Amino acid sequence: MTTIQARRQLIVILLLCVAAVAAVIRHYAERGSTVHNVSTVMMLLWLPVVGSIVGWFYARLQRKPPAAPPSFAPGRAFEPQALVELTLRPASIPAEDGPVAIGEHRFVLVVGHQGFQSRWQVAPGEVVRRGQTHQLHVEFLTPQTALPQLPQGTPFRMLVGDAFTGDGRVLQVLAPAA
Repeated sequence: MTTIQARRQLIVILLLCVAAVAAVIRHYAERGSTVHNVSTVMMLLWLPVVGSIVGWFYARLQRKPPAAPPSFAPGRAFEPQALVELTLRPASIPAEDGPVAIGEHRFVLVVGHQGFQSRWQVAPGEVVRRGQTHQLHVEFLTPQTALPQLPQGTPFRMLVGDAFTGDGRVLQVLAPAA
């Protein structure tokens, strides 16, 4: 729970407690007295809370689920667009320090403060090990955006999930930016 959520929850609890105490005071106060009238007004302090809850439910019903992030089409053939030199960082767990699995691997190629969704493949019979430099082909999700930013020799970092797992540089652009 964030600090703002905790404060809002505390405010709701305090307003409901004030309303409950006001209801008890109003019940025992003489009708028409100042105490009776003030406690009636104090009981109304919880009404904005009800309005906020109704508004939250209404917004929740109206809100559409977020759109899925763009991704490579399932089953789409791998089309290399750049040749890169990549060095995967050693694994932090010795059990994971074996060769990289055969198949497609997705990552974000980070240059400065920009990132480009990319993928590369390990072909059957090919061995890619961590800590060693390899020349690999890369395909970009949006080559028209990525390739102009990646001239030959551009250094980059490889982001997988929330961790940087490799470093490299662009050796050659194979496909022109459309």
